[in-house]
Amino acid sequence: MGGLGFIVIAIIAANVLMSFKGFKDSEFFNRYKFEVSSIKAGEKIRILSSAFLHVHTTHLLVNMLTLYFFASSVLNFLGTGGFLLVYFGSLILGNLLSLQFHKDESNYTAVGASGAVVGVLYAAILLQPDMMLGLFFIIPIPAYVFGIGYLFYSIWGMRARRDNVGHDAHFGGAMGGYFITLLLSPWVLQDHLLMVILLAIPIVVLFVLQKTGKL
Repeated sequence: MGGLGFIVIAIIAANVLMSFKGFKDSEFFNRYKFEVSSIKAGEKIRILSSAFLHVHTTHLLVNMLTLYFFASSVLNFLGTGGFLLVYFGSLILGNLLSLQFHKDESNYTAVGASGAVVGVLYAAILLQPDMMLGLFFIIPIPAYVFGIGYLFYSIWGMRARRDNVGHDAHFGGAMGGYFITLLLSPWVLQDHLLMVILLAIPIVVLFVLQKTGKL
């Protein structure tokens, strides 16, 4: 992979600085976290700011490591402007989907860059479908197997609601990475059509479940 580029380093630095500020300052954390009631009251900045806060250092480290490993692929294919569209488009779509799914839960809160990072991961898979990743950073598997499996796991999590993970934001982020990449690089439809179809399967399943009231 090529160099990360200044913009990726700047995004990682912003995540680290804001997250560590939030670790030490609960008032700051609560002012900028994703919170349904506050967003509906007009504090739209939380849709963006919450993605630069994290619950703890492990949460931050996993997100930033994933971004570190896959950002250069997106940069190499889409350039800085394209990367920014994928990152922030996935971030916003992820949080908007989360807002839609939790609109009646005024106390629902969330933080983390996962939606944006999963969007970058999905974009990288579309652009380089033969790429591999390390499951738990150790076990090598095809990236597309992880991507598809992760979205089906997210659907399960959205239905089960047994944990505090923002599965809907992750799913929305993946959708952002998927559709923005296709818009910016339509050649993917011709060169990697099978991967486009495979990665679309969990997205279609999600909307079928929503339409049939099973989500």
